[in-house]
Amino acid sequence: MFHIYEGFHLVETYHKMRHQRKYNPDTKRAVKIALVALVTLLLWNMPTEWFGIQNLTVIQQRIIAIFAFATLMWILEIVSSWATSVAIIVLMLLFCTDSGFAPMVNEAEVGKLLSHKGVMASFADPVIMLFIGGFVLAIAATKTGLDAQLAKVLLIPFGTRSEMVLLGFLLITGLFSMFISNTATAAMMLTFLTPVFRQLPPEGKGRIALAMSIPVAANLGGMGTPIGTPPNTIALKYLNDPEGLNLGLGFGQWMMFMFPLVVVLLFISWRLLLKFFPFTQKTVELKIEGGMQKGFQSKVVIFTFIFTIILWLSDQFTGINANTVAMIPFMVFALTGVINKRDLEQINWSVIWMVAGGFALGYGLNSSGLAANAVESIPFGEFSPLLILILGGAICYMLSNFISNSATAALLMPILAIVCGAMGDKLAPIGGTSTVLIGVAIAASSAMILPISTPPNALAFATGYVKQNDMVKVGSIMGIISMVLGFGLVYLMGTLHLI
Repeated sequence: MFHIYEGFHLVETYHKMRHQRKYNPDTKRAVKIALVALVTLLLWNMPTEWFGIQNLTVIQQRIIAIFAFATLMWILEIVSSWATSVAIIVLMLLFCTDSGFAPMVNEAEVGKLLSHKGVMASFADPVIMLFIGGFVLAIAATKTGLDAQLAKVLLIPFGTRSEMVLLGFLLITGLFSMFISNTATAAMMLTFLTPVFRQLPPEGKGRIALAMSIPVAANLGGMGTPIGTPPNTIALKYLNDPEGLNLGLGFGQWMMFMFPLVVVLLFISWRLLLKFFPFTQKTVELKIEGGMQKGFQSKVVIFTFIFTIILWLSDQFTGINANTVAMIPFMVFALTGVINKRDLEQINWSVIWMVAGGFALGYGLNSSGLAANAVESIPFGEFSPLLILILGGAICYMLSNFISNSATAALLMPILAIVCGAMGDKLAPIGGTSTVLIGVAIAASSAMILPISTPPNALAFATGYVKQNDMVKVGSIMGIISMVLGFGLVYLMGTLHLI
């Protein structure tokens, strides 16, 4: 996406490198494949009574095996994350649904079958529409130059003092990451920083501070809105599922408590970067090229952007949920010619397939009756609420530093939704189910200690100004701070019954 940015070739190089590493035929990869196959087949064929779950059917056992397959494939990164999601959907269709391979899906022998329409509908879940609407807004903003114009205008008030320029890049990058892909935001902002790097002395640490500010702000900024990063949207799905928790958490409600958190975290990261990487040059001149195109389409984009955000923020009053609102800009841009069929190719379909696979897993767990059986067999009510919160956040944080945060959320959210649902009022001391699921989403965005943790990290590392130990130092400190403050905030909001 967004190939107009000079720095975007770094993104493509990063993804190409990871793709080649995954698909390189070597002994290490063969061992991983053998391990996944062994575990999956073992779980698929072992006696059902060994699982310790009452009334476990063959279909439910197969879903457990498919879940284990997905977990190992995502963690070991044997293939791309979206490819694993496609495999999840196809395996469930073939062996767990009413449209599966006939000898394998005799309902009298294997138990209640899933609906093949239900599995396929994972790709058309209302939350997927929210993703698509967010991508379309970002494409339109980039195509008309709205993003560059906003960056230029918004950075002017910060002046030329080095410290204030750093703050400006942190706040603007964080703001953009709430509505635009954090990868595209990082590519754009690093492009704007290129002439600034040339002005700073090589012996100083100002270049490191500015380069590090982009991934830190891009990762933290994504927390601010439900569309800022996939883990947020996945959490919102399970929180608002009419057949599940049905909490009715709106776009505006999310921003009400997460936006202030992001602002506080960005100011903390500003002071942290200045402490670790102080500027030796007191002033820098910003020269940002490009800007808003003139014409009818640009006006349409500005109006639609404002109108969409107002509708998102006022969903509690209008009654129009965020998923429906997301389709409005899609309709407007299509009818007015702002986007065309070639622009649709820029939508990040791999992320959508990735998320759809996770939703299919959640559908399988619930519709097969596996979730209900697990709830009856495992005494979730006896678990410590604080332990659930800490373990969920810690596991998500650790995994998200090494694999896609979308994949991590897709694995953890369905399980935690089941656990939280089973615990019921036992979660009241920590603020309820929302504290756990939103806490996991916060943990996913807090993971930024390595160049491979997120594409923005990889982009900053590729500039050559940031060393891995710099990233580990800043990323680990900001990760801990964001989780402590984030968990504390959602706990407070939950106990006050504001979410």
